[in-house]
Amino acid sequence: MQKPGSLVMVTLRQMIGSGELAAGERLVETAIAERLGVSRMPVRTAFRELASEGLLVRAGVRGYMVRHFTYNDIVDGVEVRGVLEGLAARQLGERGLDESTQKRLRSCLAEGDRLLAKGYLDEKDAEAYHSMNVRFHEAIVSASGNTAVTAALARNDHLPFASVKAMTINTSEMEREFRRLNYAHMQHHAIVDALEAGQAARVEALMREHAAAVIRYTDLLQSADPPLKN
Repeated sequence: MQKPGSLVMVTLRQMIGSGELAAGERLVETAIAERLGVSRMPVRTAFRELASEGLLVRAGVRGYMVRHFTYNDIVDGVEVRGVLEGLAARQLGERGLDESTQKRLRSCLAEGDRLLAKGYLDEKDAEAYHSMNVRFHEAIVSASGNTAVTAALARNDHLPFASVKAMTINTSEMEREFRRLNYAHMQHHAIVDALEAGQAARVEALMREHAAAVIRYTDLLQSADPPLKN
């Protein structure tokens, strides 16, 4: 079955994080496409995107190689994102939610609730959740009006697993993935509640904690040097 392009990226990201695709390994479009059961085009697109996220480096004219990265590379990038998003959320909390942003955030909450309501997720659901999650984070950063935060996040996104878009899904552990995303979405609700209440300091802390939760799922990041331990 053909995987959507974004799901190819999620799959490859997870394979890199788990060490299935090892640091220094050269990736060939045709071999990866055959392995995933897709055409070469989504693989080519995924390679470019993963290179921009700092997970791949160019190897030759058209090839890519899995980048060597460390535990600290991952933790530092994620912590910086938490600080930046926390600042954006605090400034938004101080200013107060406008009606348009509130509607965008509430729409994200409703979509996540709908996806999680049945008690399990398939790969298509996980992809939809990922899209919603990106919109949720982007809505907060955009509404903060802080262009310096936006620019700093864009730079930080080039570090391994630092970007909010750098979602990994372990398709062999979908029950666990459901629990992980369900917890993350509970945090989304708490963040919106704090924003609506004008609790600026609280929402800053919640955003930082929300970003830090990525590091807890250490089995997805076994290719770090040294590997993260459970």
